[in-house]
Amino acid sequence: MPRNLDLTALRSFVTVAETGGVTKAAHQLHLTQSAVSMQLKRLEVSLDQPLLDRSGRGVALTNQGEQLLSYGRRMLALNDEVMARMTGDAFEGEIKFGVPADIVFPNIPHVLQRFDREYPRVRVNLFSSNTRKLKAMIESGDLDLILTTEEECGAPGETISTQRLVWAGAPGGTAFRARPLRLAFEHACLFRPWAQRALDEAGIAWEMAVDTNSTRTVEASVSADLAIHAMLECAISPHLEPIAHGGALPDLPSTRINMYRAASAKGALVDALEEMVRGAYGRMAVAA
Repeated sequence: MPRNLDLTALRSFVTVAETGGVTKAAHQLHLTQSAVSMQLKRLEVSLDQPLLDRSGRGVALTNQGEQLLSYGRRMLALNDEVMARMTGDAFEGEIKFGVPADIVFPNIPHVLQRFDREYPRVRVNLFSSNTRKLKAMIESGDLDLILTTEEECGAPGETISTQRLVWAGAPGGTAFRARPLRLAFEHACLFRPWAQRALDEAGIAWEMAVDTNSTRTVEASVSADLAIHAMLECAISPHLEPIAHGGALPDLPSTRINMYRAASAKGALVDALEEMVRGAYGRMAVAA
């Protein structure tokens, strides 16, 4: 006789694996830690397999746990899709979400994909621009939720991650050795004055080789080893890399990734998107 997996326990297992701990998973699932732990144990007993390696300080998956995680994600996604599409009380609506272009990857596509699975009748309009414009748009009510990259966090924002700002260049490139140092930045990039100030304080001559409104133009110039750029280490694109300059360039400050919500953006849908964004960035390594 076929046996059935407990989807509630499976959801707890997948959430623990994705958040990196029972405490965070319990908070996200709105359960107690003991309830989540009991569900994990019940799942292990039903499968007669160890799913978590509890010998260390953190949560690590066993080989069996890694295999179940892959299956579990697909099973829960299908379950959530069925429930959303077949029930009559599925959410409908639209959320206007703004994100700076330099932090769209790697987290935002995963957040949007998950949100679409859980709320297939809700449209998320993604708007990408610089922090200054996004803050102006949320103040005017044109956006419901935004992320920003800033040195500090203003009210009523929330810092969801702190990330290291690094010099970026072409893989194996040598542009960072040139003097004056050739820089590539967008006009409104907040990192531009930070990089210039760091170079000035270090006594390094520089020139603006690429001054544009296009992120693609900056990336193309830097990947061609014609100039260098400053980016969040967590968001460097595949065709660029952090520059191993060995002290030839000054250190750059860490940067806050902040989240702001419009006062008019109320309801469970924005709550859900906010929580998914918070979880995605909360799992990222925090800059020292």
